[in-house]
Amino acid sequence: FMFMHQPQMMKQHSWLDHRIQSLFPVALVSVLIVGTVRLVLDDLKSNHSQIFQLYGKPEGFKHRKPVFVSEKDRFESGCNVFEGSWIWDNVTYPLYTEESCPYLVKQTTCRRNGRPDSFYQNWRWQPNDCKLPRFDPLKLLDILRGKRLMFIGDSVQRGQFESMVCMVQSVIPEGKKSFHRIPPMKIFKAEEYNASIEYYWAPFIVESISDHATKHTVLKRLVNLDSIAKHGKSWEGVDVLVFESYVWWMYKPMINATYGDPDNIEEYNVTAAYKLALETWANWLESNINPLTQQVFFMSMSPTHLWSWEWKPGSNENCFN
Repeated sequence: FMFMHQPQMMKQHSWLDHRIQSLFPVALVSVLIVGTVRLVLDDLKSNHSQIFQLYGKPEGFKHRKPVFVSEKDRFESGCNVFEGSWIWDNVTYPLYTEESCPYLVKQTTCRRNGRPDSFYQNWRWQPNDCKLPRFDPLKLLDILRGKRLMFIGDSVQRGQFESMVCMVQSVIPEGKKSFHRIPPMKIFKAEEYNASIEYYWAPFIVESISDHATKHTVLKRLVNLDSIAKHGKSWEGVDVLVFESYVWWMYKPMINATYGDPDNIEEYNVTAAYKLALETWANWLESNINPLTQQVFFMSMSPTHLWSWEWKPGSNENCFN
């Protein structure tokens, strides 16, 4: 029985050996490919990747470091930060000076414009029921790593933008930061963090004849209450958007505006026009903002700041003088 089947068994062994020999190169190549891919992936994960050193990191590459938020970085849950008072602080304030920040526009450099004192820089906001954490520029830059923060509005908002830039720029070495003016935008970049703090001039948020960053009309105002798409193209995909609009609306009780037909200009009660514009803005947010990846803030009223008699009775200057 064994003798009769031996040739057949030898034939099977020969076929199996041949099969193994033919599969061996394929298996070897597969192992080499898997190993090479693994090495490349491990190299890409490293900040010292030879590939990145040769060709540079691709645009948009994010190697996010963890941001540690300690107890001193928080304020108590439920604290009302809007109720409080201004307290004198000549120890930790000011957070920056005119001399230390080259990005301030002429209108906001009070000392350079002739103001004799600097005490106004030492007032710090103190909520009644809690303490605000001290501003930490490195912590903010860590949080903004790979992100865009944009302020949108009028000159009040431009002041917020400049103040934020001035508070962070001092901790960034020369050559690692840049500032670009591309009307209606200003863009400050922290290169090592791949982060930007930006400003977009839009005094009414919606479109108007005052949308040029420097050559805009103040006395004649015409607002397109249902038009926002032109502005919105520059806001798409921004990680943190901070909107502001109020002062420009309240110049007079009535305002010229269009709604629907762009050629049909009518005079609107300014409060009604403001509401229609905010509805247009809200609709844009609903259609374009992803609440899982983006944040939106809105600030409206600000203290009056146009004429000196508002804070110094008997005087008749504007804030520039």
